[in-house]
Amino acid sequence: MSVATDLKQPEAQPSPESVKMAGRNVSVFYGEKQALFDVDLDIVENQVVSLIGPSGCGKSTFLRCLNRMNDTIDICRVGGEITLDGQDIYDKAIDVVELRARVGMVFQKPNPFPKSIYENVAYGPRIHGMTSTKDELDEIVTTSLRRAGLWEEVKDRLDQPGTGLSGGQQQRLCIARAIATKPEVLLMDEPCSALDPIATAIIEELIDELRERFTIVIVTHSMQQAARVSQKTAFFHLGKLIEEGPTEQIFTNPHHQKTQDYITGRIG
Repeated sequence: MSVATDLKQPEAQPSPESVKMAGRNVSVFYGEKQALFDVDLDIVENQVVSLIGPSGCGKSTFLRCLNRMNDTIDICRVGGEITLDGQDIYDKAIDVVELRARVGMVFQKPNPFPKSIYENVAYGPRIHGMTSTKDELDEIVTTSLRRAGLWEEVKDRLDQPGTGLSGGQQQRLCIARAIATKPEVLLMDEPCSALDPIATAIIEELIDELRERFTIVIVTHSMQQAARVSQKTAFFHLGKLIEEGPTEQIFTNPHHQKTQDYITGRIG
């Protein structure tokens, strides 16, 4: 046997999943009241993770921890650790504005700025200094609207108010605005709850397409939606993460009785 053969190391196997964000022992307090208890959850790159559970179970609270939106609530205190690419996002050295550019958010109710369609999308790239010319900004606006599936509907009226669009279009405009800063993670807090079934179907199809470029975490009250759009599902109940795993397994063969009870409608 040659020396070269003797020294050859076994090839490292590529990891099938790359963790983009991770929560460890995440607890949240609003004053004296504890809203989340020691949550551990990995968020895998280029997957959609659905957070499900009854109202008030902590799923939106956890979502808001992922881009430090809870910082805006004076009485809120977050414990444990949340990392983005291995870096603690609650480290004092972290620039929260920069963090929210990397971890974008789409809210439950469409909330376009009282500006033109163009300015809604251009706002983030402009304040983050992402472009130096009008042509570069135009390119980002066009690309973002295309990725949000809205370009063909609005390309001839970019100077008109975003608030003049339909509800479903407004939500896609908010998605375009969120992805214009080229985030790595996209948080969606019940993005379809204010929309009709047709607009909901368009957004769900869009989520599936966006997964190729972004890691997505979605809070949804609809188990059917979670089953349709996500690869991984996490079930919360009374502030605790009861169970998480591949979506198909959670819905067809959950390991925990509480998960089974929620899926079958016994608790909710």
